[in-house]
Amino acid sequence: MTLFARGDRGPAVVGLALFLFLLLFLAIPVVKVIFVAFQDVGSGQFSLINFVDFFNTSLFRESFVNSFYVAAMSVAVASVIALPLAYFTTRFNFAGTALIQTLGVVPLIMPPFVGAVAMQLLFGTNGSVNLLLDEWFGINIPFMEGLNGVILVQSIHYFPFILINISAALNNIDRAMEESAQNLGASGMRLFRRIVFPLAMPGYVAGAALVFLKVFDDLGTPLLLDVNNMLAPQAYLRISSIGISDPMGYVISVILVVFSLLALWTSLLLTRNREYATVQKGGGGLMRRDMRPWEKAGAYAVILLILLLVLSPHIGLTLLSFGTIWSYSVLPDGFTLDHYLEVFESASQFITNTLLYATLAATADVVFGTAISYIVLRTRLAGRRILDYAATASLAIPGVVLGIGYLRTFYEFDVPVVDKPLASWWVIIVVALLIRRLPYALRACMAALQQVAVALEEAAENLGATKRRTVWRVVVPLMSGGILAGFVTSFATAAVELSATLMLVSEEADAPLSYGIYVFMQSAAGRGPGAALGMIAVLIVALGTYLSHRVIERNRQQQASDRLVAAAET
Repeated sequence: MTLFARGDRGPAVVGLALFLFLLLFLAIPVVKVIFVAFQDVGSGQFSLINFVDFFNTSLFRESFVNSFYVAAMSVAVASVIALPLAYFTTRFNFAGTALIQTLGVVPLIMPPFVGAVAMQLLFGTNGSVNLLLDEWFGINIPFMEGLNGVILVQSIHYFPFILINISAALNNIDRAMEESAQNLGASGMRLFRRIVFPLAMPGYVAGAALVFLKVFDDLGTPLLLDVNNMLAPQAYLRISSIGISDPMGYVISVILVVFSLLALWTSLLLTRNREYATVQKGGGGLMRRDMRPWEKAGAYAVILLILLLVLSPHIGLTLLSFGTIWSYSVLPDGFTLDHYLEVFESASQFITNTLLYATLAATADVVFGTAISYIVLRTRLAGRRILDYAATASLAIPGVVLGIGYLRTFYEFDVPVVDKPLASWWVIIVVALLIRRLPYALRACMAALQQVAVALEEAAENLGATKRRTVWRVVVPLMSGGILAGFVTSFATAAVELSATLMLVSEEADAPLSYGIYVFMQSAAGRGPGAALGMIAVLIVALGTYLSHRVIERNRQQQASDRLVAAAET
């Protein structure tokens, strides 16, 4: 087979280099994990004995069931939160729709493990809510006990995935379908259950699959809530306590990968061979109607209750970061800035490391994303789609699995410059962040390049520019909006990555912000500074999200302006 098309030598060399990088830092570590999981410790031969031992051990069976249960219940609870917000804001006319949708997405800017301790202080056995319930009604509800706490925290954090996807789906439904159903007598919940929700099913399934995937693989939230009988925490604890030679950590990693892929595959099965398309051209979306006064009051009450719930981690973390002592009381005893002063005096290294690692990883992501996009969309190299699939594959690889794979693959690979194994050098953390966030930058760069007309490149080449100069002086500037959006998204999400970094930090001096938050939150005395660090992390992600939206919106407005100018000239 001819690997490279004639005339594509430059892109071919770049593509080969990218392929080798992904092979070395994504495929080989994951394959290594799978290989060790199926290897008999004594003989080194292929064997299923490790999986037999896994399912014969009650703790691992319990962890497997718990992880599946928590992921499924989180999808259910997230659906209960997201569906009313999506339906009310797309179906009815009432003030504040844009604000409600915006506040509904706010939980995504806080990593779930950051708000876990704050949720305990609000909803725990001796938390604010239960203290009030005990005082008023003499009851105590176990919101945060064991697996309940993980479900509640994860549902609140990840429900925006369902909200965003199903809102978009509801806005794309042909309103004629709803009108026809109403003419045939359907109304109320019957109309929603039989017509509206089935037509929005692709959006719902896409969001639900993401929630299941994220919850099933999450490491930080169960650890901070001291819930260790789940798969991801067990994988981390086995490797960190027993060592990288323990086969159970690898078996758990394989199961995590398999179920991540299974979640994606199931989402495809649920929507395959069904027709969801409509034939409207403009004017889509559900018919908006005005509410009666009592309906509006009820809708606002439900929405207010939901928003208070989903914003509670932010409220709790803010109170904790400024609070003096918060124990067995509805609110902290007092407020202070000492936690922030302590963070900047003694833990500023965490912030510095995070800015360095996230910047390096995000920069590499957009460089790789731009190169892969160009190779896939602008060349005819044989096998170019493999680069796209390989770069996107990291979405299905949990961070804890990638971390374990790096430890196993690179622990004996010494770096002469620093005289230490690659697996314990801070650069490997940057590589892990790069790999984990590459799909985000790639999709942004791919979308940006698709909007650049090939005729512009051809015009530059006809005027004598080389392919390299055309890419650098024409293509990249025209992609700048998408490249910047990809950089900001990768930076903001890499800044709070915990699963992979928790596995790879060998010295506290090399630790990023997420690791610092985890360490501080382990003790009651450190929760204040940990919350302060958490607020800094939230601000970083919030700023990154805001800048990303501004860049995307400015790029969209510029494109619209360019089209108007072109139309006027024509």
